Amino acid sequence: MAVNPLKAAPLLLGAFLTHRSEDGAVTVRITEVEAYRGAEDPGSHAFRGRTARNASLHGPAGTLYVYFTYGMHYCANVVCGDDGRAGGVLLRAGELVDGIETARARRGGPRSDLDLARGPARLAQALGLDRRFDGADLFAAPLTLELPEAPAAAGEYATGPRVGLSGPGGSAEYPWRFWLPGEPTVSKYRPAKPPAARKVMG
Repeated sequence: MAVNPLKAAPLLLGAFLTHRSEDGAVTVRITEVEAYRGAEDPGSHAFRGRTARNASLHGPAGTLYVYFTYGMHYCANVVCGDDGRAGGVLLRAGELVDGIETARARRGGPRSDLDLARGPARLAQALGLDRRFDGADLFAAPLTLELPEAPAAAGEYATGPRVGLSGPGGSAEYPWRFWLPGEPTVSKYRPAKPPAARKVMG
């Protein structure tokens, strides 16, 4: 069922996303997300219309939109808009609750297990998600998305500007980043850097 990304984002906090593969099952509990509202959102990949790259972002709801960024990373979004109208929620960070050894192997042995899925590229890598899963059903094998029985209520989650976005989409006028306060896996907020000064961020 289609849901406005701003309403869907907090509902995904505390959800469990599992990927079962030949390497084993890995499960991440989502602790941080960002909402993107398509053509009306200057921070969205769909702001300038539909392309081959962002086609999956246009629906149907309940599928994945996976994109490649910085020439080396994948990031995963839950599509939640009406079919044909772009809208999604970026999975920014999470806690590994199953398959930690598999996630460690995929991530190359980070210093701390808290870093296994802290940041959207790390989360996708820990789960083994890449462009092969673009458009995949989140409620069908090999993926399983389990929403929390009791979604976080207003006051139980925090909001703020989205991370690393330049221009109006990354301003305080778009407090469309949602996270669970006190969770050590939540990524550190970093404002966008000028183009010449940008570095690869995971």
